Amino acid sequence: MFEVLTAAEMSKADAATIAGGIAGIQLMTAAGASVAHKIIEEFKPCPVLVLCGPGNNGGDGFIIAQHLKKEGWPVRVACLVKRNALKSDSALAAKDWDGEIETLNSSLSVHNTSLIVDAIFGTGFDRALDLELVILFDKIRTRKISVVAVDIPTGLNATTGTADPDTLKATLTVTFCRKKIGHLLLPGKIYCGKIIVADIGITDAIVESLNTTCFENHPALWLKNFPLPNAKGHKYARGHAVIYGGEKRTGAACLAAAAAQKIGAGLVTITSSAKTVPIYSSFRSSIMVDECEGIWDIKTILRDERKNAILIGPGAGVDKKLRQIVEAALSFNKSGVLDADVFSVYRDSPKDLFSKLSPKYVLTPHEGEFERLFGTINGDKLVRSLKAAKISNAIVLLKGSDTVIATPDGTAVINTNAPPTLATAGSGDVLSGLITGLIAQEMPPFMAACSAVWLHGKAAQAYGLGLTAEDIISTLPQTLNDIFTVV
Repeated sequence: MFEVLTAAEMSKADAATIAGGIAGIQLMTAAGASVAHKIIEEFKPCPVLVLCGPGNNGGDGFIIAQHLKKEGWPVRVACLVKRNALKSDSALAAKDWDGEIETLNSSLSVHNTSLIVDAIFGTGFDRALDLELVILFDKIRTRKISVVAVDIPTGLNATTGTADPDTLKATLTVTFCRKKIGHLLLPGKIYCGKIIVADIGITDAIVESLNTTCFENHPALWLKNFPLPNAKGHKYARGHAVIYGGEKRTGAACLAAAAAQKIGAGLVTITSSAKTVPIYSSFRSSIMVDECEGIWDIKTILRDERKNAILIGPGAGVDKKLRQIVEAALSFNKSGVLDADVFSVYRDSPKDLFSKLSPKYVLTPHEGEFERLFGTINGDKLVRSLKAAKISNAIVLLKGSDTVIATPDGTAVINTNAPPTLATAGSGDVLSGLITGLIAQEMPPFMAACSAVWLHGKAAQAYGLGLTAEDIISTLPQTLNDIFTVV
C-alpha cells in the first residue's frame, strides 16, 4: 500500500481496471462519492463552489456536487467548458447535475463561498496555469476560502512535484488508489494539505503489475529487518560502530556516536587525533575512544572484524588527511556512511570516490553538499537522487523535508514525516549516527537509511518545538517503544 505512482502509472492503472470490466464512469462515480464523503466528514455544511474542468477530474466534480446537494449543502458548479463540450465520461457524470453550470473564468464570483472544490485538472496537468485561473485563484486566496483538491491541486505536476506558483493550497487533498510522487516532493507537498487516499476499485494486483520502484517511507517497509535485542544476544552481536572524529567541530562526532549507541549498536568507538582524545573521552563514559593520526592507525582499528560499520564526515575537517582516512577505510569493504566534509574533500575529483564505493555505503548530503559532489543533475529531486545513486554506485540519501533515499538499482523511498524543527544544527549528524548504528547491527544499508530517516522525523515530531539535535537522541527511546515490544 506504500507504492507512489507517476501520472503515467496512474493512467495505466485506470486503463487496466477498465480493461478488466469496470467502466470508466464507475471509477468516476466511486471517486466523486469518496471525495464527497470525506468533505462531509471533514467540514460542516457550508456554501460550496465546485470548479470543474473538461476531463475526468471535472466529471468527479459534478458527482461531488450532486452528492453534497443531496445532503442539503448549498452547492454551485462552474465549468471551463459548456456541458456539450465535456469529454465522454465527464458528460455522463454531468447528466445528473440538475442545477445551473456557471462559466469558470476570472469573473466568477466567490462571494458567500466557504469551500472550494478544485476539480479542474488532475494528474495529467503539466503546464503553467492560464491567466483566467490565476486571477480566479488569487480571488480565492484573498478571501482565505478553504480548498479541497480532487486527486491533486490544479497547477501541480503529479510526477515531479513542481507547481505553478499560483496553485491554490488545499486544506485537504483526496487522491485515488495510491499517492502520486507530486504529493510528496517539494514544493508539491506544501500545496496538498492533509492527503487522504480513497479506494475506488483499482486492485492491489493491478498496482503490483505496474512494477513501480518508488515508495513512501513507512515502518511496514523495514520493520521486519529492524534489529531488536534478544535473550541470546550480547554487545558484540549488536555490532561495533566506528566514528571518525575531527579536531575542531568535535560535537558532530559526539552527536553521531550517541545516536549510534542509542539506536542499539553494541559498541561505539570514536577515533581521533591524540590532541582531541581527551575531548572525546570526556563526552560519554560508555563510548570508547581510539587514537588515530592517519592511514596506519585507521587500518589497525578496522582490521578488527568486529568493527563492522564506519561513519566518516561529521566535523571531520576538509584536508588531505580526511581523504586518506576515507580511502583507507573503503579498502576494508565494510559498510557505513559518508557525510558532510567527505563531500567537500572530493569536490574536485568525485570519480576517485565513486570508483571505490558500493551499495554497502550510504551518502547523506543536503542539497548544497549534493551539488558539491555531483554537480548539476537535471530533474526533480527523485530523478536527481536516482541518477546520483547510479553514478556513485552507492545509496544516496538526499536530505530535506522530502528526503529521498535512492539505490543504484533504481529503487527509491520518499520520507514525509520530517517536521520543520529538524532544521537545527547537528540533526544531520544524529541521522548519520542512527544509520551507522543500524548498519552495525547488520541491518541492510538501504533499510537502515529508510528506518533511521523515519525514526529521526518521528522523534522530532514527538518532541515538538524547541528541538535541538540532542533532543532527537533523548526522545528516540520513547519513539522506539511506541512501535516495538521487546520480550
